[in-house]
Amino acid sequence: MFVLPALALYTVFIVYPLFSALQYSLFGWQGTRQTGLVGLENFRHLFGGIYGERLWRAFGHNLAFFAGTMLVQTTLGLAFAVLLRRARAGRRFLQTAYVLPHLVSPIVVGYLWSLMLSPQFGAVNAVLRAVGLDALAQPWTGDPALALPTLILVNAWQWIGFPMLLFTAALAGLPPEYEEAARVDGASAWRAFWHVTLPLLVPAIGVVSVLTFVGNMNVLDLVYAMQGSQGAPGGSTDVLGLLFYRTAFNNPDPGAIGQASALAVVMFVFVFGISIAATSVLRRWEARLR
Repeated sequence: MFVLPALALYTVFIVYPLFSALQYSLFGWQGTRQTGLVGLENFRHLFGGIYGERLWRAFGHNLAFFAGTMLVQTTLGLAFAVLLRRARAGRRFLQTAYVLPHLVSPIVVGYLWSLMLSPQFGAVNAVLRAVGLDALAQPWTGDPALALPTLILVNAWQWIGFPMLLFTAALAGLPPEYEEAARVDGASAWRAFWHVTLPLLVPAIGVVSVLTFVGNMNVLDLVYAMQGSQGAPGGSTDVLGLLFYRTAFNNPDPGAIGQASALAVVMFVFVFGISIAATSVLRRWEARLR
């Protein structure tokens, strides 16, 4: 009885839309009117022709987005957690400062960084020019080679407080005797961390990895705020979320609902499948540590 309200909300806003998307993907559409069962025709259309090219390109951008965010966010989050654990002053202030961007809407973060990275009046290029580094001033979001890495760094900046908090909690729960024993045996601080502390953080790293994967494979708002619905410039920042948005709402094809639903089903199956597989592997690793 206590969980019924939450279960009802979950069913209405999560479970029902999932099954609705699966149903819509198997039917033909004329605008908002459902015509008849077409089986996998919407999926065939999604993976064929120009749609297929856009799909694989967006999929590659999502994978790069995840890999880059995971590398920057997790590495720095762990480093900050270790440093804050050893800090004697200013710990609470720094924790709050790192977590604050995590509490801001990605839409707001995107528009904020769009202004800061503007090649005409942005603060980033202005600071670089002020200190004599004019050669480093770039059109950060206007260059196809720089746009996606720039988005990755902005995304990592916003979410770095999340893994930092998880790693801080995980470090606080580790028995200090392990590290002390390693130091007594003559291990340096780095070797003690690498061979003792880091393996014990595998469960926390696994949680961060899975949640980062789910979030980055569904990213939309930050990219939309900074680069628009087309993934400018020239589609170099196009991701699956933007492709879904255009397919559903900027698509002149009368069967747009079926095609967008097919894309939603593909995204869900992929993200859900990889997440389940990764969680299973991480649980086995965690069992070995025990």
